[in-house]
Parts: sequence; C-alpha cells; structure tokens
Amino acid sequence: MENKTNYFDNTYMPRMHRIGKLTGLAAVLLSFGPAAVLAFGYGLYPRWESLITAFISIASAVGVLWFVEPLSYFPVIGPVGTYMAFVSGNISNMRIPCASVAQVSANVKPGTPEGSIVATLGMAVSVIINNAVLSVGVVAGSQALAALPPEVTDALNYLLPALFGALLVQFGMKQKKLAIGILAFAIAISYALNLGIFNWLPGASNYLHIITSIFLAIGVSVIGMRKNEKAA
Repeated sequence: MENKTNYFDNTYMPRMHRIGKLTGLAAVLLSFGPAAVLAFGYGLYPRWESLITAFISIASAVGVLWFVEPLSYFPVIGPVGTYMAFVSGNISNMRIPCASVAQVSANVKPGTPEGSIVATLGMAVSVIINNAVLSVGVVAGSQALAALPPEVTDALNYLLPALFGALLVQFGMKQKKLAIGILAFAIAISYALNLGIFNWLPGASNYLHIITSIFLAIGVSVIGMRKNEKAA
C-alpha cells in the first residue's frame, strides 16, 4: 500500500500536473486563437465598451460559478479530474455524475488516491461517449427532437434536477445526517430568498443558496473527518 501511495504522489501526480497544465494551456490558445487572429491578423477589434458590457452581463449571471465550481467539485474528482472536467466541459450534468457513479461502482471514497483515479477514468469514458453521441446528434438530433411530442420535450427540462436528486439519494444514504441537514439548510435559504430577506445582496438569488450550502457541507465534512481521525 505504501509503494502505491508513493507512486501516486511522486510519479503519477507530477506527470498528471504536467499534462494537465499543457492541455489547459492548449485549450486556452484554441479558445482565444480565432479571436486573436481576427483582431491582430485582420484588424477586427471590438470596441472596449462592447467588451466591458459583455463581460459584466456574463459575470453577473455566472461569475460566482467561476469560484464555486472548482472548490465544490475538487473534493470529488481530485486535481486530475479537475483538469479534465474544465477542459471538456459539461461538468455538472455529465462529468460529476459519471465520476460519482464510477466511484460508487468501484467502492472507493472521494478524496482518496483511488477515488481520484476512478473518477478520472469515469470522466474519460464519458468524454468519449459524449463525443460519439454528439456526433450522431449533430446530424440527426434536430430531426429526432422535432418528431417528439411536446410533452416529452417539456419533460427534458427536468433531466438535470432529476439527475442531482438521484445523486443526493445515492450519497445521502451513506451520510444520512449530513444529507438531511444540508438539504434542510438549502431549503431554508431558498425560502428566505423568496421572502426577500437577502435582497440587499446584489443578485443573491443566483448564488447565495449554492455557495452557502456547498461550503457548509464541505466544512461539516472536514470537521467530521478530523474527529474520526482523532478518535481512531
């Protein structure tokens, strides 16, 4: 076991960090490359006013997720999975569920070396399948959706909530007190938001219940883990 841990820390992780940084840098270059070519190659510069307006509109809507998602997903998928998830995208609706199901199937715990490796494998398979299905969907997806009745297409809007509900039950059965407590807290915060108690915070309805629930769950889990370590 000690040899496996040493290999994970001294060989596997340095290699993965190196590959992750290179692929992340490549993703940045590919993302901004076309815009850079248009700007510096063809002189097509957008106005600063337009850039600032676009940035503010995006940041006000999803800016909080730039900080919340890495912190909340990291305990589940580890550093290697974080590299893969943020390059491939579809994190909350595909990568995290696939990583979680893979860990449950392999009977490994999140936050451990085994959990990190299994989560990475689960996400890697999801990327391959996602690209294969997406290739077919691009060609035939619009025609298939058009043939579905409105009741079915309306029901597709509930796929993501149903997915997270299933994950909550799956992991909540292992830590029932924590799951029930965090769920009750999230409901209370959402109810308070609906009452307008936090209206003094700009855009609180977009992020407050997410941030508070995530950090409370992480904090309680860390405290519980340390207590168990001391007891052992």
